[in-house]
Amino acid sequence: MNGQEIKETLSEGRRIYSTLISVTDPKWLGPLKNLNLDFAFIDTEHIPLNLKDVASLCHFFNEAGTAPVVRISDPDPYKACVALDAGASGILAPYIETVEEVLDLAGAVKYKPLKGQKLRQFLDGEIKLEEKLLTYLEEKNQNNLLFINIESLPAIENLENLLAVKELDGIIIGPHDLSCSLGIPEEYDHPLFLSTIDKIIKLAVKSGKGIGYHKGYSGGGSSQMILWAKMGMNILIHEADILAAAEDLNKNLMEMRSQLGDAYTSRKDELVL
Repeated sequence: MNGQEIKETLSEGRRIYSTLISVTDPKWLGPLKNLNLDFAFIDTEHIPLNLKDVASLCHFFNEAGTAPVVRISDPDPYKACVALDAGASGILAPYIETVEEVLDLAGAVKYKPLKGQKLRQFLDGEIKLEEKLLTYLEEKNQNNLLFINIESLPAIENLENLLAVKELDGIIIGPHDLSCSLGIPEEYDHPLFLSTIDKIIKLAVKSGKGIGYHKGYSGGGSSQMILWAKMGMNILIHEADILAAAEDLNKNLMEMRSQLGDAYTSRKDELVL
């Protein structure tokens, strides 16, 4: 899918699927072409990828027909522009709480390369852009996606206003930071956490925006994500490449040990025959 196809899919309430890509080696990336991802999630907030790594990943996935969505390290519109110049189809900005932050990012993602006072006045509704300029900007940025992370109580309290920004394509829940903001760190089965997720889903669905969740480093079960998807969640980011590979390898090794009668309980224990 490209960015425009993702927008259409989300606007129709249909689901898109992804995983976190953390490894840049070409030999590793090859098999990922067969994963049927709708978009590739590339994270520069928590993974030390440099700009060359990001550009290489974006190039690979664009060539494969899979939109690369890059999470920038902080909600800086200039960093969003850099990621787009590197080949990103979409931007995910972390820890957003205010409409002003969303508007700044909207300017960078949806109206690039317009900057400065003219852009600010347009975003604030003080002026209208010339018809030729507006058409140019809309056509130039038609495949660009803007997502934000919802990760705190202030964001949830302000969520209806955030969702009202027309340039926003969707929101992605950041489960780890959200659990901390709720005062229940990493308690993903806590009733407060689950009820908060339900509230976010309902508000996003009501607004017609995409709503997603990353089941990755922070844990959380796939069965819960499936339940949320049936409630309207339509951006499903499952696991991470390296985690999935490690889990599958460990599963196979443990199965072999079991069938051959070789027990292994932990790395610190000696192999028991």
